[in-house]
Amino acid sequence: MTLGQVPAPGAPAAADTAPPAAPADAVPPAPPGGATPRQQPLHPEDPYGTPPYGGPGPWAPAPPVQAPFSPLSNPPPLSTPFERGDLHAPASPPAPDRPTGGFVPHPGDGGPRPAPPAAPGAGAVPPALEAARAAEGPVTRAAFAPPPPTVPGAWQQYDPWSAPRPAGPAAARPPRRRGRRLALVAGALAFALLAGGAGGVAGAYIERYGGIDDIKLPQAVGDGGSRSPQSVAGIARAALPGVVTLHVRGNAEQGTGTGFVLDRQGHILTNNHVVEPAGTGGEISVTFSGGQSARAKVVGKDGGYDLAVVQVEGVSGLHPLTLGDSDAAQVGDPVVAIGAPYDLANTVTSGIISAKQRPITAGGKKADGGDVSYVDALQTDAPINPGNSGGPLVDAKARVIGINSAIRAADSGTGGLDGGGQGGSIGLGFAIPINQAKRVAEELINTGRATHPVIGVTLEMEYDGDGAKVGGDAKAGAPPVTPGGPGARAGIRPGDVITQVDGAPVHSGEELIIKVRSHRPGDTLTLTVQRGGAERSVRLTLGSSAGS
Repeated sequence: MTLGQVPAPGAPAAADTAPPAAPADAVPPAPPGGATPRQQPLHPEDPYGTPPYGGPGPWAPAPPVQAPFSPLSNPPPLSTPFERGDLHAPASPPAPDRPTGGFVPHPGDGGPRPAPPAAPGAGAVPPALEAARAAEGPVTRAAFAPPPPTVPGAWQQYDPWSAPRPAGPAAARPPRRRGRRLALVAGALAFALLAGGAGGVAGAYIERYGGIDDIKLPQAVGDGGSRSPQSVAGIARAALPGVVTLHVRGNAEQGTGTGFVLDRQGHILTNNHVVEPAGTGGEISVTFSGGQSARAKVVGKDGGYDLAVVQVEGVSGLHPLTLGDSDAAQVGDPVVAIGAPYDLANTVTSGIISAKQRPITAGGKKADGGDVSYVDALQTDAPINPGNSGGPLVDAKARVIGINSAIRAADSGTGGLDGGGQGGSIGLGFAIPINQAKRVAEELINTGRATHPVIGVTLEMEYDGDGAKVGGDAKAGAPPVTPGGPGARAGIRPGDVITQVDGAPVHSGEELIIKVRSHRPGDTLTLTVQRGGAERSVRLTLGSSAGS
């Protein structure tokens, strides 16, 4: 049978072989019996009529392709039935049902088939339409009009029996909505920033406070830093602004020490052995507790008292320390030592007054003994180390009662902080009483030199008995008792042994010097003197001599 053709009802079956193709402009022969001619496909029939080359079988019917025309397309109306592709359509608008004898495409058999018979009277052709058709004459392929123009890229209704339409240019893409893209990009950036910020905050919280399951140890809440003024912290807070660190450099030596501010004119009190390395051409740098530094010059110094005064200029905001009364200090009173041990500035240590009127000597590097200092010292167990020299020893009210000067080290006898006792503190520190230092400082500031009280006698320092013995022979051309001096006027003679000063026992010549230098020139002392096995008391008014 011929593929793609279905015989009309009542018509004889077609031959097994297909008739030869007619020319393109030939008129199809009229079927016998005056029946309506069937529409022929516009392309050659497919000789392969069996699946998969033919139409799909009943197991996979092809869905109809129906797509609306693009709203942009507005094809011109079809004026004739031939332009609409319907050879037998009436001129008037078609009825919902196609007329009897029409053909509709049917996928699967490769050709048209007749429409189902219409109801009686429903598909009757009006006489006027029959007359119009007769007047038109025979129908040829040239009578078919070309398909209406379409808008490129628009969807068209699929018609498998129509001629293929030329492919037009691709439809222009609608303009992109730039504003919408910018909004999307801005939203993405805002989200990324928000997420990054939240992640950073969470990471910082975990870094500082730990994770949720981390162990957290209990801790007491601070008290806000409040301290009693009589506590060590309160004393240090009040005294530290007036303490300075001295760096001394000379031609051959250099060293570090401590001092404290005496007045707003920039005078600073320290030890003589601290500034001694500067000599006459060295330099002294003063660093305050707040970090400010300034150059200083020596105003005056005295090796016998181991005291010196330096001065800074052009420094504002000075904080002088209050001077206390060393005679009023009692054994067991709390004290605080401030200094720069081993150049560790602003170091605070605390302790008590361990003893008073402890006779010590320090120095002695010079052959003539001119650098030996004699001190009736305050003893303390507050840790003092090399670098504390010249620093203040303050009481519970932050008042200066002594100048830290010497320590007793474990690897030596009595050692000064200038290098004689480098073993460090063992709880035996010594400070010059402020009552003695105040007088010497005033003299150094006012005159540049300090005066020493004297009794006008020469002592035998080698005497190993109890007391201080006056020399019996003249030494270096000088008599043992200075004629007209304080001792001669009090009746002291060569060879006498002085055993007490104002009732306090004296065990050596050093102790007698220390007792005497703890007073001012012009003070009156009562001495107990042994002569020929008998004791006698004499009153003596101290003289004066210029210090070194």
